[in-house]
Formats: sequence, C-alpha cells, structure tokens
Amino acid sequence: MRRKITIGILCILASLLQTTLLSYIEVASIRPNFPLILTVSFALMCGRLTGTTVGFISGILLDLFGGGVLGYYALLYMLTGYAAGSAYRIFYDDDIKTPLLLIGLCDLACGIVQYVTTFLFRGRIHFFFYLKRIIVPEMIYTVIFAVFLYQLNYYVNKKTRRTYY
Repeated sequence: MRRKITIGILCILASLLQTTLLSYIEVASIRPNFPLILTVSFALMCGRLTGTTVGFISGILLDLFGGGVLGYYALLYMLTGYAAGSAYRIFYDDDIKTPLLLIGLCDLACGIVQYVTTFLFRGRIHFFFYLKRIIVPEMIYTVIFAVFLYQLNYYVNKKTRRTYY
C-alpha cells in the first residue's frame, strides 16, 4: 500500500512540475519531460503493469492540469509504459546506461507520435524542422535530467519494494 501511495505522489509531483515550475527552466521553449522519465523508470524496474499504470496516471494528470484533449497523454504514456516495461526482464536496475537509452528512445518516439497526431494531420509537413528544433533538443534535455531523476526513482523503488526472505 505504501508503494502505491508513493508512486501516486510521484506521479502527481511530476505532472505538477511539468505543467507549472518547469517553464522557469525552459531552454529555447523546450522543457524536460518528467512524467516520461517517471513512467519509463518504473516500467523498467517493475514491469509492464506498473509502467502502464504509472503512464496512465501521469498522462491523465497531464491532461487534467494542462488542458487539451482528455486522454491524449494518458494513452500516449500508457503505451510508452507498456513498451518500456517489455525490457523489464533483460535489464539490471542499478545500471544507468540502459534506462537513459530507453528514456531517450521513448522521448523520441513520443515526440514523433505527437508530431504525427498534432501537426501532420493538420497539413504541416515540415518534419525535419520539427525534429531538429523540438524533438531532439527535448530528448537531450530529458536525458540530462533523467540522470538525476532515475537515481531518485531507483531509490524510491528500492525502499518501497517488498522483499521476501
């Protein structure tokens, strides 16, 4: 129960930070994606079910706090958590290279999906401009913050995990 409450609080904090305070550390209108870091981290450490749940909760909170279409980010982060949770069995928790790589790839995939669903369907076909100016800088910025936030998520996971002797 303590684990679920802790993960829920982390989801709320990540979504609130994403929609409020991160605007103060924007670089060229790009901000790191804290809910994505949280979703991929817990998906890697705990598996598909936890990744899907954390992704859904973080996404629905982003939809509620940020406005827009209700359920868009919930679906996007839920699918991201499911995909990242597929690597649960082939990954060691304390190794940071794999999570950073997967966080970067998931951010890249989310950026491309957001481009397709929000810009391409409206006739804006400047993909390489969008890739160079928004997707790749956001991915780099997110991976930089993931170096620190993954360690925090790893610590929380380690302290709240049940151990059976």
